[in-house]
Amino acid sequence: VQLQVSGGGLVQAGDSLRLSCAASPRTFSSSAMGWFRQAPGKEREFVASISWSGITTYYTDSVKGRFTISRKSALNTMYLQMNSLKPEDTAVYYCAARVTTVASRTLDDYVYWGQGTLVTVSS
Repeated sequence: VQLQVSGGGLVQAGDSLRLSCAASPRTFSSSAMGWFRQAPGKEREFVASISWSGITTYYTDSVKGRFTISRKSALNTMYLQMNSLKPEDTAVYYCAARVTTVASRTLDDYVYWGQGTLVTVSS
């Protein structure tokens, strides 16, 4: 299983970024997926998740209304559109996949992980 993350970078507060997570077709076709992040000196935390169908999504409270998770089956890719970025969003962002179709907020429910991508938001 391979999850390839892209899209991080350095932006200013208020800017937008879109992260992408490309998965193998077999993984993407049967897995709920999620985004997590880890800030320096902190534990990895849940950001957003999406069910296999794309119908169910969850967000951590701090990103609601600013971030949007989505997935495009034709491209086997999941996205995280991040708007109105804040300095506190600075972290390494990871995508992850479950072995079931049900979205989850729990880190331990995810079996497969992509490499992280650094998002830095300057004030």
